[in-house]
Amino acid sequence: MKNVKYAVAAIALSALSFGSFAADLVTSVPAGQQKVGVINASAGSNLSSLESQLAAKATQSGAKSFQITSTSGQNNLHGTAVIYQ
Repeated sequence: MKNVKYAVAAIALSALSFGSFAADLVTSVPAGQQKVGVINASAGSNLSSLESQLAAKATQSGAKSFQITSTSGQNNLHGTAVIYQ
């Protein structure tokens, strides 16, 4: 029973810490942050999948936030985003 409690606590803490490091999607240049690069991604046919791919790349790059600057395609979407720290 103790092992289950510890496992649940570890999962909860992991989820909280991952959420605190995930890059945020913004619609304008964030105050106090500077552009540090540009990322791109390809995804399926819906925008939420493309947004998820860009968010994952921004987080992997250590960005605090990202702004999607372009999307294109019909059956296979491509997108570009600026990342900020």
